[in-house]
Amino acid sequence: MPRKARLDVPGALHHIMVRGVNKSAIFDDDQDRQKLMERLEENIVEAKCSIYAWVLMTNHLLFKNGGKGNSTVMRKLLTWYAIYYNRHHRRIGQCTSTVTRALTRSEKAA
Repeated sequence: MPRKARLDVPGALHHIMVRGVNKSAIFDDDQDRQKLMERLEENIVEAKCSIYAWVLMTNHLLFKNGGKGNSTVMRKLLTWYAIYYNRHHRRIGQCTSTVTRALTRSEKAA
């Protein structure tokens, strides 16, 4: 059964969580984190959207993203990162899974 389409409400804040497959680490070293942030910056500028906050953790990322193009930005970022990570660490396969949801008014106020 195919997954549901990602929620992408223009102008709304979105909570985007990217987790390692099977809760595995998605960063093995500081270079992995740096490369992801550099690529994220490029994608955000290209898509003309904004990230209001982010957290990089060993086995997942959290973004609060507003604007347009969330799906495009994340698809490009995570596809690129999987290719980079697999080459850098000499492995194959999927690296991440993604959960996205639009924030409600009460969550925005918090």
